[in-house]
Amino acid sequence: MTMPTVRCPRCHREAEIDTVLTAQSNQNVIFHCSGCGYEARNIETSKG
Repeated sequence: MTMPTVRCPRCHREAEIDTVLTAQSNQNVIFHCSGCGYEARNIETSKG
């Protein structure tokens, strides 16, 4: 079974979701692209 892929909004590089998204205990989600270094924090999720 393959993992879903996520596309970086800056460089459009695709990577598996578990390598670019980090979920923190306070419900924050962090996206980090290893290709261009783009990072987005505090991504809103359905849990808040």
